[in-house]
Amino acid sequence: MEAAPGVSELRRAGNEEFRRGQYGPAAALYSRALALLEAAGEAAAAERSVLLANRAACHLKDGACGLCVSDCSRALELVPFGIKPLLRRAAAYEALERYQLAYVDYKTVLQIDCTIQSAHDGVNRMTKALLEKDGVNWREKLPPIPTVPISAQTRWSAPSAGGPTSPSETAPLGKPDQTAARTERARSLKEEGNELVKKGNHKKAIQKYSESLKLKQECATYTNRALCYLTLKQYKEAVQDCTEALRLEPNNVKAFYRRAQALKELKDYKSSIADINSLLKTEPKNTAALRLLQELNRA
Repeated sequence: MEAAPGVSELRRAGNEEFRRGQYGPAAALYSRALALLEAAGEAAAAERSVLLANRAACHLKDGACGLCVSDCSRALELVPFGIKPLLRRAAAYEALERYQLAYVDYKTVLQIDCTIQSAHDGVNRMTKALLEKDGVNWREKLPPIPTVPISAQTRWSAPSAGGPTSPSETAPLGKPDQTAARTERARSLKEEGNELVKKGNHKKAIQKYSESLKLKQECATYTNRALCYLTLKQYKEAVQDCTEALRLEPNNVKAFYRRAQALKELKDYKSSIADINSLLKTEPKNTAALRLLQELNRA
């Protein structure tokens, strides 16, 4: 009789599922590992924090932003000032349009490690969104930004324990010439993908967009790849790409529309309608969105 897998085995198996893009099964494995820790009555705060942050990454990829926030908050209660749970909670808050809280988390990350590009990008996006939403005095309405102790800054300067990591999360700022070269290569790959789409070769286009995204996380590349997934009836992948696009540009019309299309095909009509309503706040007269909303109301 085989022994039941332990916490480490379950975590490694979860990480492997995550790398394969199987976010639901990965989350289930992390949940089993957490249950083992709790059943065993171990304190193991650091291990539990890692597992919660890993499960939060799965929720974020699947667009379950409320669950992501909950898991990240629990992870941070166990081990304060963890970069991964802070970044993931910030991204979830951003997708939920809770821009003040996202801003605070991004700024907290930069106190811990000022070289993390995704946190700089997040601060810039939130600054723009809050300026539009609350006007020039937007900073006065912010909740307090916690002061990170020196001990936490030192702790997180070392590589963290194993777990899923998105390339955009902890990528440091590169040298200007390297960054420019990567950006140009990413743009070139995206254009190759666009040409393949025009020729109707959506599978090869996905490969080009995927290569581009490894070099540079860009909203348009995600929405382009989502369109390919829609055409190939890979609706869950389309939802994931649109969610990533909205993390980068919270009011992107194409991302809302394509995610709504994919959710409709997955028969998640409530979420699809919510996306169309979010789109219509930006473009109230968008005829394609209004037409899709009529179809959804009849579904």
